[in-house]
Amino acid sequence: VALSLLSALCAPESFGTQLSISYTDLILLLKARNMSARPTITVTLVVVLSSFAVAFLPLSFSPRLGSQFFSTIDKIPLVEKPIATSKFNLTTALCGAGLAFDAYAEPAPNSTRWERGSQGMNVAFVSNAFTRHLYKGLVEVKPIRCFDLPDEDDTAEGVLSGGGCDACLVVAAIEGTWKEDLELIQNSIYNDGVLGLQGAAHVGRSRTAWSNVNIHKSNATKRKTGTAIPYHVKSTWTRGGEAVFTDDEPPFYLYVQDPANVRLVFTVVDDDVLGEGSPIGSAHKKLVALIPFAQLTGEQVIERLKGDLLEKMKSGQTFSTLEEQTALKLKSEGWRGIIRLTSKPRKKDKNSQVALGMAAGAALAGPVGAALGGVVGSLYEGEVRGKVEVGLRYLPFPPVDVQRQPHHVKGGLEGVNWGDMYFRFLARAKKQDELNAAPPIEDLEHCFFINHDKTGGSCSVYRSLERKQIYVSFRGTCRPIDLITDATITQSPWVEGEDIKDPHIPKVHDGFRKSLNSVSRRLKELILATPAPGEDISEYDMLVTGHSLGGALATLFTADIAQSGIDAGRALPQQAQSDNWWKSIATFFSDNDNESDNKNPGQGPPRPKTLKMYNFGSPRVGNEPFAAMFEQLQKDGFIDEAYRIVNGEDLVARHPRTMNALAFGNVGYEHCGATVLVSLLNTVAGEGADSEPVYVPKVWIEGESDDSLCPVRDGTPLTSPLANGSLLNELVKTTEEKLGNDGSAQGTDPKRILSYATTMAGALAEKLKTATASDIATALGIERQFTEREIRMIQSILKGEALAHHMEDEYYMAFGRACGFDAKIGEELVELLEENVIESF
Repeated sequence: VALSLLSALCAPESFGTQLSISYTDLILLLKARNMSARPTITVTLVVVLSSFAVAFLPLSFSPRLGSQFFSTIDKIPLVEKPIATSKFNLTTALCGAGLAFDAYAEPAPNSTRWERGSQGMNVAFVSNAFTRHLYKGLVEVKPIRCFDLPDEDDTAEGVLSGGGCDACLVVAAIEGTWKEDLELIQNSIYNDGVLGLQGAAHVGRSRTAWSNVNIHKSNATKRKTGTAIPYHVKSTWTRGGEAVFTDDEPPFYLYVQDPANVRLVFTVVDDDVLGEGSPIGSAHKKLVALIPFAQLTGEQVIERLKGDLLEKMKSGQTFSTLEEQTALKLKSEGWRGIIRLTSKPRKKDKNSQVALGMAAGAALAGPVGAALGGVVGSLYEGEVRGKVEVGLRYLPFPPVDVQRQPHHVKGGLEGVNWGDMYFRFLARAKKQDELNAAPPIEDLEHCFFINHDKTGGSCSVYRSLERKQIYVSFRGTCRPIDLITDATITQSPWVEGEDIKDPHIPKVHDGFRKSLNSVSRRLKELILATPAPGEDISEYDMLVTGHSLGGALATLFTADIAQSGIDAGRALPQQAQSDNWWKSIATFFSDNDNESDNKNPGQGPPRPKTLKMYNFGSPRVGNEPFAAMFEQLQKDGFIDEAYRIVNGEDLVARHPRTMNALAFGNVGYEHCGATVLVSLLNTVAGEGADSEPVYVPKVWIEGESDDSLCPVRDGTPLTSPLANGSLLNELVKTTEEKLGNDGSAQGTDPKRILSYATTMAGALAEKLKTATASDIATALGIERQFTEREIRMIQSILKGEALAHHMEDEYYMAFGRACGFDAKIGEELVELLEENVIESF
């Protein structure tokens, strides 16, 4: 099976020539080996070689390379070793590991802290202090009714939900300079309203008034559950349909950064049972045009409330927070009214109106009139219908300091406590070296969590204002959509717009890029707002981390920041010009004038003071030009540290593989950053049956611990089948020795030739009896160490270790061993004896 696959991939004419052996000879070679006596090696060899042929063969092992096949092996460009710009730091790695797994703990979906953005973007603001610094207040939206609505024009939806429009109200707040959104709503009467916005970070929506729910069903629901639901009033000849939101309809809230300039977009959506729904019509209003009170500053609000607050206190009324008093006051200064929809989407199906136009034109002017009527019918978009009655209140945040709450890092798995390991490790380090031990992070604050519904891209951001550090942690695979992202193996240009066919440009995993691209711009906007008021991002150190899929996103994000700075004017690198970063809405409330105070005037977006990346179980993300670009960024000092921490036989960290499959073409992948190996096991079995167990270092660092090749990298898979140490080379030497003992062997006597041939065959048979699977692989031009790594990987898959070593519990226990603890899930950490503790990094 393996040889058939290999012969299909390799040029037949070069296969026999270069290996100095024919296809038939190879079959005889395997027979002479008497493989049936060693069934384990037989199975392993077939599995390995078949895997090579189908998926693992590198780019250079492509069809029809002809006689130049082996001559090009030495010319394969490889990133042999990463640049070690500084020493690996175990404390930083432990901190990054805790945050990488802590990102799996997503805030509750029903929390009021969520900001629901357009296009599936969501942000949960975890820290009150960060939220107060970023936003000035909230807009409360209370839907009342949507009326004068058209009927459902989708027959299938009409059957499922009723014949009327299934209306819900969606409202967005537009701030900053997302010029695409402003142009959309201001310059065209035909648009999709909120559903067409690209950068609106603040979106809220009501429940749906389904057309098959009338007032009687709504009241029946209230009697049964205590809460009435929205209901539909059918249209008549004189008026359109109506969606009524009862008094039980909860309000929704929009965070506001610049209340004096924010613009609200109201869109009535015809919701669908099957699908995402379609917009009916939209309108937009400036908040201050509806509530002039919103343009007041927090200090002005306090002044206006002082008198009322004193009166309430004199009368004996008390309030638990100032916000309650603010809300009470604004009840009389909110706004309630009717907003007429002024824009609508273009019609998608005009067949019926074209037919009507042709019929009317034919009745008036015959064929010419029919043609003209059809043209007029195709151009007619219909009138904008619909009105919205809504109540609004603006709730400013009082200008008072909010105490920051420290965040304790635990992890994503029950029974794991990364924070406890971190503090105990530093406490012991302080005892051993009080002068040089790093102080623990006492004020870690979880600022926000961001994710995207469509791509699954997710990230948590933390900060320490005392240490002036920002931590960006990308979440790994935990949702079905993430599996789709992981399964993609195709690549796209790192810089959007470049030619994908160019073999010399950096390319990255298409699924990873799409996932990060969906959240990157909003993420960078919010990161720019994480420094304390009056401070600049250039004063802060940044650590980027993540596990699994999160590790891949961390690598891409680090490359972007290192290459271009925190460019919040676009998502990921693109050929098209991005918006100026300082116009980002996230920096609107900075106490500094960003354009004038930027520490790199005229040099583009700002950068953190230092940039480090420690990821865990990360798959490979890009091709060799991308890895070379990443390495150059390290050399140039734009990336201070970059390490890939891998636990044992973690399979994910060894994929995606360089592929030469017919379905995908040549797709190459290479690692970024130095590899760091940790392991739960103290020893592993030796290679031989009688060999002693091999000690496994607690931490092995590529390029720092020793000069050994990294076992996670592919290295150079191909070699000449006649290279020193290969099976064919040994067979040639044996033959030469036999023939060299007696020159008469070269005579013409048939008996003498047969005698020597028999002797040589016996020697070859003896040599083959001791040959291993990796020996035979060398006969096919596959490097011995590469084969041994592949065998170990397949064995780890069969034992279940490959995926088990990728999980949080295994990383937790391996890090416990590295830090000098016996770490078990659900149990207290047990400190190991002093001689078993790894030296301090």
